Amino acid sequence: MFKYIVKRLFGVILTFFGITVLVYLISEMAPGSPLEMLMADPMATEETMKALEAQMGLDDPAIVQYFRWLAAMLQGNLGISYRNSLPVLEQVLEKLGPTLILTISSTILSILIAVPLGIMSAYKPYSAWDYISSGFAFVGASTPTFFTGLVMIYIFAVKLKVLPMGGMYDAGVHTLASALQHLILPCLVLTVFNIGSILRQTRGSMMEIFNEDYIRTARAKGIVESKVVIVHGFRNALIPVVTVLSTMIPFMFGGAVVAEQVFSWPGLGSLMVQSINSRDYPMVMGITVIIAAAVLIGNVLTDIAYGLLDPKIRESR
Repeated sequence: MFKYIVKRLFGVILTFFGITVLVYLISEMAPGSPLEMLMADPMATEETMKALEAQMGLDDPAIVQYFRWLAAMLQGNLGISYRNSLPVLEQVLEKLGPTLILTISSTILSILIAVPLGIMSAYKPYSAWDYISSGFAFVGASTPTFFTGLVMIYIFAVKLKVLPMGGMYDAGVHTLASALQHLILPCLVLTVFNIGSILRQTRGSMMEIFNEDYIRTARAKGIVESKVVIVHGFRNALIPVVTVLSTMIPFMFGGAVVAEQVFSWPGLGSLMVQSINSRDYPMVMGITVIIAAAVLIGNVLTDIAYGLLDPKIRESR
């Protein structure tokens, strides 16, 4: 198991650096320049532009700029933002908290809703309950996040006026109650989107498990049905469900970008959009580093969970 984890960590490190190279190259190929945003004054001379370009190191080849950024990143320095001249790491960490609150809360809520629905659908397949839950999952997974968000804003904020339209706090009121009230709508939007994948995988895994011989043997021994379903069935169906959760990690952050824009949630998504619009490449790279690290660490933890859930996998490693 230890050797496997070391191998996975080595692969994760290579993937991480590959992601940074790819994002840096895409940023370089994007139209526009940070200088165009910084020097908005039409009276700026060419000499001034060149001097600023040399000062920022933008006159060096892209490969030189990348390795300069990489050397600084390995020392814990993600650079200075072009947009506001503040340290990138400080701003990213400030926005990371709200994004983690949103993604983690929506993930937990998705699991609490989708897993029981999937088990019940598998327990009574092709019943009215199965069709209703599967239909709900299909609609949630196929509806764009921004559309779901706008619909919820219209219903709960505009018409019913029971929830705030956006933001993280009420004006001048930074309390836990205010934050929880503002969290409800964006959390529900991401939850509706995530439920579909988890429910379908749980249902499919449980249906396969219910057809196994050891489930029939457990029932023949007179074991309580709830114990058969949860202890003997669900535990063995967890690996495919965990796999789906690991593949959803990038989409959780992607969905959070959209939800944060729709609900003005002050997280990494909003910061990323602002940075792209202003060609703030150090900030874009800083956010990429944090998100890539979160996704890759999540994948490693998933592999470790495989070994804990299935002794055969643990022994083979």
